[in-house]
Amino acid sequence: MDISALQGQTRLLLRQKITMMVNRYVVHVAGPGGSEGPVVAFAEQKRIALKEQVTLYTDESRERVLAGFKARKVIDLASGYDVVDETGTPIGMFRKDFGRSLLRSTWHLQQPGLPTYVGHERNLPVALLRRFTDSLSWLPYHFDFSIGASIAFSVDRRWGLRDRYAIEIHDPRLDRRLVIAMAVALDALQAR
Repeated sequence: MDISALQGQTRLLLRQKITMMVNRYVVHVAGPGGSEGPVVAFAEQKRIALKEQVTLYTDESRERVLAGFKARKVIDLASGYDVVDETGTPIGMFRKDFGRSLLRSTWHLQQPGLPTYVGHERNLPVALLRRFTDSLSWLPYHFDFSIGASIAFSVDRRWGLRDRYAIEIHDPRLDRRLVIAMAVALDALQAR
């Protein structure tokens, strides 16, 4: 799918495939009734990496790069992550806010020319259970990224044995590659 067609999408589905040494992520257009439509992105994340880096490809063949994100620092949990397009041109960044709230996770997402979006877990009881009980980390969660009261996009972790996420995008200005990178990072980096 070309970038302009991807930019027109408002509903995506992210599915994680777990393997021994890497986490694999496949992103689909959401089809009718929540079915998986065409693949728009594929990513792999090494589980043990000193400096986190994830490349997003257009599909599982890994022939064409869509985007990628990389930590600014080695093993710094408060570090930012730069998101670049296939040519290495910056398209945005995100970071986890470790000092803002001990009760629920907060993320900040920036795209040049737009205000900073702030993402919070919607459900405080679920956030508390996940935060203080490791055995419940499988609980579904819901992140809303907004500017003030206006929700720009949401990432909703679904119930199930495998990690599955529904992504709803309301702000047409947001680069879909940046949204996909943030959704992958929520799964890959949330527990850190």
